Amino acid sequence: MRVDEGAYRQLRVSREAGGLVVTVELHRPEALNTLTTALAEDLLACLGALRRDPSVRAAVLTGAGERAFCAGADLKERAGMTDEAWRAQHTVFEEAAHALLHCPIPMIAAVEGWALGGGCELALLCDFIVASETAVFGLPEVTRGIFPGMGGTQVLPRIAGAPLARELIFTGRRLPAAEAKATGIINHLVPAGQARARALEIAAVIAQNGPIAVRQAKKAINHGLETDLETGLALSIEAYNLTITTEDRLEGVRAFNEKRPPVFRGR
Repeated sequence: MRVDEGAYRQLRVSREAGGLVVTVELHRPEALNTLTTALAEDLLACLGALRRDPSVRAAVLTGAGERAFCAGADLKERAGMTDEAWRAQHTVFEEAAHALLHCPIPMIAAVEGWALGGGCELALLCDFIVASETAVFGLPEVTRGIFPGMGGTQVLPRIAGAPLARELIFTGRRLPAAEAKATGIINHLVPAGQARARALEIAAVIAQNGPIAVRQAKKAINHGLETDLETGLALSIEAYNLTITTEDRLEGVRAFNEKRPPVFRGR
């Protein structure tokens, strides 16, 4: 099953690098790409399709325009919601966040402008972040009487350390791009307007590598981070052994000996 590029209401999906890389664009530029129920449902459906599409080897998650990656939940949509309706909407947000965190292919966030609240959490849930100098990160939920509910309280401490995570979450302070780079929240800091292009360059490099090996490496890293070292090493060897019997492993060795680039087929 291939990702259907025209199947979404508030997402724009396109293919790059010969179809091996998918760009997933949050497409509400008039509202700073804020999260609505429809957008979260689109994202959940798209991530499910990415999981089932064997032709995709890497993906870039970004926002339309240069003002914002995503400025969080659309509070206008939430105005007047009952507690029951709020919880029902948030369940969709939670499911989309879970699908992003557990997507088996590498996910790169390309951030321009605001990445606030749920938008910041979406970026943090990707494998790593490429951001432009205009990017601003923040988890300001406590200033609205709630707190980060899409994984920010768990992911940010693992990336930036608990003390900084506590400060940012307790105060709602916004983090400019240069500081985010210094603290390890973002991998690459680029000039304004260049985040998507740089993320796509990296995704294209990933897409040339053995797709089974890359997916198993992601699995080993993510599962290993949640356990002790010895268990993590055992998980790593288990994932490694799965790559030994693949056609891609044989092709990689052949290509090396024949002094040519390998042609991996994900088998």
